[in-house]
Amino acid sequence: MISQQMVEEEIFRLFKEAVIKLPEDVKKALEHAYAIEDDETALLNLKAIQDNIKAAEDMEIPICQDTGLPIIFIKMGDVEIENFQEGIANGIIKATHEIPLRPNVVDPLTRENTDINTGRFIPQVDIELVDSQTLEMTVFPKGFGSENNNSLKMALPGEGTEGIKQFVLETVLAAGGKPCPPIVVGVGVGGSSDMALKLAKKALLREIGEHHPEERMASLEKEMLEMVNATGIGPMGLGGKTTALDVKIEYADTHTAGLPIGVCIQCWAARRATGVLKGENNKKG
Repeated sequence: MISQQMVEEEIFRLFKEAVIKLPEDVKKALEHAYAIEDDETALLNLKAIQDNIKAAEDMEIPICQDTGLPIIFIKMGDVEIENFQEGIANGIIKATHEIPLRPNVVDPLTRENTDINTGRFIPQVDIELVDSQTLEMTVFPKGFGSENNNSLKMALPGEGTEGIKQFVLETVLAAGGKPCPPIVVGVGVGGSSDMALKLAKKALLREIGEHHPEERMASLEKEMLEMVNATGIGPMGLGGKTTALDVKIEYADTHTAGLPIGVCIQCWAARRATGVLKGENNKKG
């Protein structure tokens, strides 16, 4: 059995890792953006980002003051878990107090803060059932400087691939410098309205440079990345070659009458951390 304490400890560990240390693929992508840049202002901004990353690691403090809304993606195999929901919540509360995380969770109308980063239906948890003997948890602390620039379109089927590309471009142009570029763009196509946006967010879990396994989707990702970077929005919206580090697509089949398109924008601080639990006294992370 996976105990409640194991879940709590792993959730705490993952949030600490995610908010302090960027994944290596993100750091390498930012370094590449700096290497290919020739705009002086863009270089200054990319250097400031790299200095920020190093300072966070050296001082063991969060990369950004917005430590995000707690979102967790679960891949659940054939495992028995003790008090799973409570374990997740307690891990987040501990992280809030000890890392610390900024208390971001509020009532949507009164704006009263829960002070512990948990609340009604929060943390947001997505569970996928898989054929394994493990529990995989990916924490995804999502800042709202980028989240506020997400977009959904219930397109008509006839709009097709060109309609998808146009909507992604429109969303990026409307966002401009607000989501702290260089951004990562997640695109969800198909399903229902809510599923399209969920697919867009799940797409952001893939590493920078990791393309969709289907060639037609991988080709579309590359085309849209070139299109987004051609806008010249650049780092922090002040111009330059790299507006996006990558574009990721996930899709689902959908209704014959619709073409839902969700776009989820992530800032340069593309934070995520994954761990795996196998059972008492048999854990890896």
